[in-house]
Amino acid sequence: MIRVFKHYVPYAVLLLGAIDFALLVLAAEGGWSLRVWQLAGAFDPDAARLPNMLAFALAMQMAMVAVGVYGVEALQSVRFATARLLVAAMLGILLLSLVFFLFPPVSFWRSSLLYATWIALVATVAVRALLRDALGGESFKRRVLVLGAGERAKRIEALALRSGANFAILGFVGMNDGAPAVAATAVNRNDIACLPDHLLRLGASEVVVALEERRNSLPLNDLLRIKTTGVAVHDFSSFLERETGRVDLDSLNPSWLIFSDGFSAGRRLSSWGKRLFDIVVSVALLVLTLPLIALTALAVKLESRGPAFYRQRRVGLYGLPFDVIKLRSMRTDAEVGGKAVWAQKDDPRVTRVGRIIRKLRIDELPQAWSVLKGEMSFVGPRPERPQFVADLEARLPYYAERHVVKPGITGWAQINYPYGASIADAREKLEFDLYYAKNYTPFLDLLILLQTARVVIWPEGAR
Repeated sequence: MIRVFKHYVPYAVLLLGAIDFALLVLAAEGGWSLRVWQLAGAFDPDAARLPNMLAFALAMQMAMVAVGVYGVEALQSVRFATARLLVAAMLGILLLSLVFFLFPPVSFWRSSLLYATWIALVATVAVRALLRDALGGESFKRRVLVLGAGERAKRIEALALRSGANFAILGFVGMNDGAPAVAATAVNRNDIACLPDHLLRLGASEVVVALEERRNSLPLNDLLRIKTTGVAVHDFSSFLERETGRVDLDSLNPSWLIFSDGFSAGRRLSSWGKRLFDIVVSVALLVLTLPLIALTALAVKLESRGPAFYRQRRVGLYGLPFDVIKLRSMRTDAEVGGKAVWAQKDDPRVTRVGRIIRKLRIDELPQAWSVLKGEMSFVGPRPERPQFVADLEARLPYYAERHVVKPGITGWAQINYPYGASIADAREKLEFDLYYAKNYTPFLDLLILLQTARVVIWPEGAR
């Protein structure tokens, strides 16, 4: 993987994205030239159309990211990728319509846009058919040697066996630091005369320190020699963070959080930009969706007695409480005596209208008011009820650290994990929330906003 603005992107995805962008630019030029040829009998290459070509390529690639074209399933299955690319094309045309409305000079003829879209679809599907085996093959995987043969090493082994893993394990080196769990495939350190020479002969590009007990067993001399040979050395927690996009609570300790890269104090400018984005977009969203909110509120009122909107106390930045406003999707007696209750799958308290607006996320739209007031952001950890927070902070380590950033309408946990309704789910989502709080950048926010479209179109786990 390569780190782009503090977020890890697989080499295969980066390469495919670059190829796609080039193909989209060429498709835009091809669609335009083909239409000119139909009208005038000659092709018309013109460098002045570069802004039009870039607008087409950027809009289409943003749509491709949004619907999950670069996900593991899409990289491994041409059929799956084709289905997602068709959806991306439709979404891209809608996005281009908005771009053409706001910036008329970059607009296309409708016939040219049609040709460009079809050329882009054929080209991107063909590339995936040609490169499918290479993208998922060993050539793009990092070659990893694991120092350790215990339970941590076993977890790394399980990650390597996952579909779409970005690394391959060359072997395990038993460091006599605890009970072995992968002893059958491990070589004892005492049987290796020179560890740097051993890993170079294996062709390792990376070493992961996965010791069960580091006190008095960390092989500093070995690690120093490995590092000076030009091979990357990573500790277990950092390796898991990179490979899973989450902070592993089982191996986490305060010193790692303190000394590892993250929680940068130099992101004040990014925070100002984020706030400006929140203000502009929340105003636009409230204005544009006001008719939809009004119609939904009327439908809520017609189906069941009670208010169309409801206020609920949530925990926000630095643990400070605030009131969130949402469209009511449950019966008014959903919580007897005001006692907080986890939402469940197929929750009987949800009304018929509520089930629809929850799947489409329409009930979340009034939260744009909280964003405008500065109590929330569009991207951040999901704000929880004070009763749940008190319980979760007592049960889960580092839960309070998720409140170092503003809560959001969508977030890294929301797009990577289904809606949680238990302590176990809260633990899983906390690992994603900590990753976001630790690695926040505008680039990560953009990825989350784009991929929220995938969650809305395919609403797995919405409750």
